[in-house]
Amino acid sequence: MPEMQEPIVVIADGPQFALLSCGNDAAYVLRSKVDGTSAYVEGDDIAAFLRDYDAIKSQYPSYDTDQTLAQLWDQGGYSWMAVPDEA
Repeated sequence: MPEMQEPIVVIADGPQFALLSCGNDAAYVLRSKVDGTSAYVEGDDIAAFLRDYDAIKSQYPSYDTDQTLAQLWDQGGYSWMAVPDEA
């Protein structure tokens, strides 16, 4: 798991998923609270990740936080990048 950089900003937070920004947008963390895993997005992958996130928010404006982040997690394919959260 990449080292978390300060400051950590909560972008979206629901009962099942959370999206965090770390190190002044140098990295993003998409976290599945239910699974206890997180996908870390850094470097060249950030622009595509943010486009995916914005596209889902635009396409499904009535989705709540968990529905939006679940769409990213599952259909966006970010779950394959997930690693177990440290205890």
